[in-house]
Amino acid sequence: MGIRDRWLLWRHAERRTVLDREATIGDLADLRRFACERLGVEFYAEPETTATDATVVAVDSDGAWIRRRVGGPAVARRLARDLALPVYDASVVGYPRRMREWDRRNRT
Repeated sequence: MGIRDRWLLWRHAERRTVLDREATIGDLADLRRFACERLGVEFYAEPETTATDATVVAVDSDGAWIRRRVGGPAVARRLARDLALPVYDASVVGYPRRMREWDRRNRT
């Protein structure tokens, strides 16, 4: 392994440390609060990436949404079950049209 390869590995490890953080209790509390304050909320689970932990996008009936880290698919399913909400795999079903329409209406 040459010096360039070692440098690239070091840079990659440094970048991941800066970008990545695990889900916190605050993240889960934000999702609970969003779901309890709005109507027609659905969860869309997103897989873990090299930059972030697994996330959930919560979308209400008007299309307003938030994205928070959850730590893993099992946590997303458990939270959805506790709140009696449907949870979908975003990589399979995609995101609802109302979410894109809400974004379009609320651009700043």
